[in-house]
Amino acid sequence: MKIKHWGASLFLLLLSQQSMAEGTIEVLHWWTSKGESNAVGVLKKRMETNGHYWKNFAIAGGGGQSAMTVLKMRAISGNPPTAAQLKGQDIQEWGRLGFLTSLDAIAEQEQWDSVLLPEVEAIVNDLQLVKYDGHYVAAPVTLHRVNWLWINPHIFKLAGAKVPTTLAEFFVAADKIKAAGFVPLAHGGEAWQDATLFEAVALSVLGAQGYMKAFVELDLTALSDAKMVEVFRQFKRMKQYVDPDSTGRRWNQATEMLIHDQAAMQIMGDWAKGEFASENKVAGKDYLCVPVPGTQGMFSYNLDTITFFKLKGNEQDKIAQQDLARTLLTPSFQRDFSLYKGSIPVRQDVPLTDYDACSLASMQAFKIAAKNSALVPSFSHNLATSSDVQSAIIDVVSHFFDDPTADPKAAAMRLSRAVKSAM
Repeated sequence: MKIKHWGASLFLLLLSQQSMAEGTIEVLHWWTSKGESNAVGVLKKRMETNGHYWKNFAIAGGGGQSAMTVLKMRAISGNPPTAAQLKGQDIQEWGRLGFLTSLDAIAEQEQWDSVLLPEVEAIVNDLQLVKYDGHYVAAPVTLHRVNWLWINPHIFKLAGAKVPTTLAEFFVAADKIKAAGFVPLAHGGEAWQDATLFEAVALSVLGAQGYMKAFVELDLTALSDAKMVEVFRQFKRMKQYVDPDSTGRRWNQATEMLIHDQAAMQIMGDWAKGEFASENKVAGKDYLCVPVPGTQGMFSYNLDTITFFKLKGNEQDKIAQQDLARTLLTPSFQRDFSLYKGSIPVRQDVPLTDYDACSLASMQAFKIAAKNSALVPSFSHNLATSSDVQSAIIDVVSHFFDDPTADPKAAAMRLSRAVKSAM
């Protein structure tokens, strides 16, 4: 009887300790592809190992528009998640509305001010990506290069095509690939993917300084002048190399076309590398990564941040929230997460010994671009402008790409007017 009583007491004690330690963690995100899901699995495992309950809150859609709609509904109803994948000026908007919680204590304990790559520190400070009113409310998680051209070398060899370094060479290679019976450019029929492609063309045509003037400074003349007309003209040429079945295709499905020898190229950020890795493809052998033609030396960046909300729940949930914030910037998590995600770590002390050729090239390009004033924030991924301006740009770009009769000069004028009305 004593043994049974002791066993029951031990069970109740362990159950009590578990309930005291366990808090619920719910992170709203749109990381739902194979590579992204593997990366999220790293975070889930860390949180569960620390004794917390992971409540999955993934909303499919690479651009995040659906996720933001859901987030607004949850926040307005007084039930926000633990944290959410938020970026750019949206963080300031949520801060002004009073929804965000301070991470200052964690940031001080973990020395966030001194562990980030200096170039990342400059970015997050200049664009106010992690602080609101001087207080930490978000943690930077990944650094991505957007202006990558992914190549299937097998198809290039069969077509006798040369890896392009200029837009003119891109179209020559695309013609050869098309003549050989392959899809030259894998692309998905989603507005944000159109914008990503347009952004790459714009960076190639305008250069880093011209891009900044148009899409960061929002100079209305730069948005409608002859150079922008040329951007639209070159962008329109891309359409003839996209297959007619692209409508509704997601970005990772476009990447799979390269993986399965159905398409030769894709212009997409380096989260695409996570898809290659999930299929055990080797960089430099099974696929190639080169800068978008004409953007050598430039780096269009997408910096993912996790933003934290005020919670009304129990203390366990708040403890779990702080634990989540602490974990996101630890060296081991940064390493493991970015290896799956395709990104490069934002900390300066993460060894790059396990990273492949594309990640090493990305880090080198990032540092070189930073020295040469050639780092530019991605407007297509909500880093350069407000959501309203971003939506206005994407709307013009996507409609233009879908209209075979669209005029580049008229589109440039329409872009300038749309941005002016959204400012």
